[in-house]
Amino acid sequence: MSKLHLVFGGRVTDPQTLDFQDPSKLDVVGIYPDYASAEKAWRAAAQRTVDDAEMRYVVVHLHRLLEPDLDKPAA
Repeated sequence: MSKLHLVFGGRVTDPQTLDFQDPSKLDVVGIYPDYASAEKAWRAAAQRTVDDAEMRYVVVHLHRLLEPDLDKPAA
């Protein structure tokens, strides 16, 4: 399975948290096949809003949500 990554962001209630003010207005940047391309997209999105402390962008490791056992070390 590909190690998919989601990049999205939006306005947060507190810049110290990931509590988004209005989830219906999230900016979904895209889904990427690897962390390197997701990080590049994240940096571009974050740079566009660098002067707005209430805007926050994140990278979510979708593969960890879809198959959480893949990242666990073998016992």
